[in-house]
Amino acid sequence: MAKNQQTKYVFVTGGVLSGLGKGITAASLGTILKARGFSVNLQKLDPYLNTDAGTLNPAEHGETFVTHDGAETDLDLGHYERFLDEELGRGSSVMNGRIYAQVIADERAGKYLGKTVQIIPHITNEIQHHVLEAGRGFDFHLVEIGGTVGDYESMATLEALRQFRRKVGAENVAYLHLVYVPYLEASHELKTKPAQNAVRDLREAGIHPDVILARADRPISAAAMRKLSLFCDVDEEAIVALPTVKTVYEVPLILERAGLADYVCKQVGVKPRKAKLDNWQKLVDLIKHPDHRTLKIGVVAKYMDNEDTYMSVFEAIKAAGWANRVRPEIHWIEAEQLEKVKPSEAEAMLAAYDGLVVPGGFGSRGVEGKIRAATYAMKHDVPYLGLCLGMQVAVIAFARSIGMKSANTTETNPKTKYPVIDIMEHQKGITEKGGTMRLGNYPCHLTPKSRAAKLYGEKKVLERHRHRYEFNNAFRDDLTAAGLTLAGLSPDKQLVEIIELSDHSFFMASQFHPEFKSRPQRPHPMFDGFIASALKRHLAA
Repeated sequence: MAKNQQTKYVFVTGGVLSGLGKGITAASLGTILKARGFSVNLQKLDPYLNTDAGTLNPAEHGETFVTHDGAETDLDLGHYERFLDEELGRGSSVMNGRIYAQVIADERAGKYLGKTVQIIPHITNEIQHHVLEAGRGFDFHLVEIGGTVGDYESMATLEALRQFRRKVGAENVAYLHLVYVPYLEASHELKTKPAQNAVRDLREAGIHPDVILARADRPISAAAMRKLSLFCDVDEEAIVALPTVKTVYEVPLILERAGLADYVCKQVGVKPRKAKLDNWQKLVDLIKHPDHRTLKIGVVAKYMDNEDTYMSVFEAIKAAGWANRVRPEIHWIEAEQLEKVKPSEAEAMLAAYDGLVVPGGFGSRGVEGKIRAATYAMKHDVPYLGLCLGMQVAVIAFARSIGMKSANTTETNPKTKYPVIDIMEHQKGITEKGGTMRLGNYPCHLTPKSRAAKLYGEKKVLERHRHRYEFNNAFRDDLTAAGLTLAGLSPDKQLVEIIELSDHSFFMASQFHPEFKSRPQRPHPMFDGFIASALKRHLAA
């Protein structure tokens, strides 16, 4: 960014209904702006009164994505990072609970000099402050507003955005509104009225959209686009159709063909540049036309009410599949079901897969099922990748296999004779949520000649954590003597970060979450190695 150049702000709102893909849209626009050589940042303003996403139920809200600096954020941050291939920080995720908490804390500290504290200007000013801080130094700052226009909790945020145009100048702001155009099977037509109403709601909040992005499961006719332009008072060239596509990674190419980036540049007074999207086109071609080989990957999990719960895990598996020229067919295996059936039935359930992944989670529910999966993979030489809790159950499974029959984690059984996974001594007695957790980046030193070291091709790595319990060092000597390899350790060698089995085709697990650093064009080494081993097993079968 040139010295003293004004940041350009683009706000993305949504109407009609939630779940339309505002995050994907914002990330895709960021991608094509970055492809033009602009510096781009992304931010999510969420209307929930939670302080962050750390305590949200993953079955309802999807995964909690952790940034490098330890922020527990909405899953859209994962989309932002995967599309932009940039690491975002705490400032890119702001929930209204954090806004209100700061205003109340400032009031208690006397910062408002005895004035009556109100939504306007105090809450709206605080929202604007977070936007300005996050956008500082970038050519473009894209801000997604969570929820749907019309939600009560979003009113203060929309008012802050309305004021923002006046604060930084109308020439520095663009408003994009994502709406839904439903198809009525009975009359065989797309109906634009819900979209019109959603734009009307936004205008009632004082914001006139510069661009309308119309989501639809059917092609939108030129007549419907003209109708939206007329009734919503938006240029025809600023009405962008967003059809349902095979892969979300195609959306940047759709927006590019629609000329969205050039139109936004024109709106904010920036000279358009030519985009370099050849690599992105190659990725989409690879995704849409993979080799015929299909791998069946079983993900042993317990939060199965929402497909977004393991978004980053699934995307990391897919990326590794694309890199290995195969199509991973991901199947959910219910951990609780695995622990309820007979051992022989559990083995039959697991036998159909070329590889098994056990992702993270909290609590005791489903743990025994995950231990069964790790035990099966260990016994039958099936490629296994454990993530966070997936490493802990792998350690438990190994300990039980060498005679520690009651081995467990103290999270599940505080009185176990063999607490191979336990909370650290200095963490005991802390009751505040998150107070005992390792969050964000921590360094990991890789053991020379280990499989992990070969996959990474490095001696030291930084990986993101989100967990409370750790490998219990009291059992380190017994477990390593029996064949468990500690492939990654903290710099002081006190924390075990990666375990593996050297006599197995692929049995590796990490205490951290490698999925958070995987990218569609650059899969994480652990996922890449896992899929390569699963493919080798598949071809040998």
